Amino acid sequence: MAKLSTEELLDQFKELTLLELSEFVKAFEETFEVTAAAPVAVAAAGAPAAGGEAAAEEQDEFDVVLESAGDKKIQVIKVVREVVAGLGLKEAKDMVEGAPKALLEKVDKEAADAAKEKLEAAGAKVSVK
Repeated sequence: MAKLSTEELLDQFKELTLLELSEFVKAFEETFEVTAAAPVAVAAAGAPAAGGEAAAEEQDEFDVVLESAGDKKIQVIKVVREVVAGLGLKEAKDMVEGAPKALLEKVDKEAADAAKEKLEAAGAKVSVK
C-alpha cells in the first residue's frame, strides 16, 4: 500500500460522513490505545491575590456543573444536548449519568445563567462556579 501524505489523508476524511468518521476514530483509539478526547483544563485552587471578595466581583468566566439529574432524567438529557454544542445522545446521557459533571467551562455570566435556568426547568440540580 502506498503511503499517503497528510493532505491526501485529510481529503479522504473529508469524503466520510460523520458516522463513518466517528467509527474510524473509535477503531483508531482501540488499535493504538490512545484517546482523541480534548484534554480538560484543571483549575488550580489557589488563593486570589487581591482577596476573595474582589476576585468574586471581577469574575467573568463561569463553570456550569450538573450536580444531579433529578427525577426527569430524559428531559435533562435533552436540555444537556441543547446547552452543550455538538453532543450526541450517548455523550449527553453519559454526562448526565456521570453527575456531578462540568457541562460548560469558562463561559460568560449570561450563558451560565441561561444554561442553569434551562437545566433547572428540566428538573436538574445545577451550580454555577
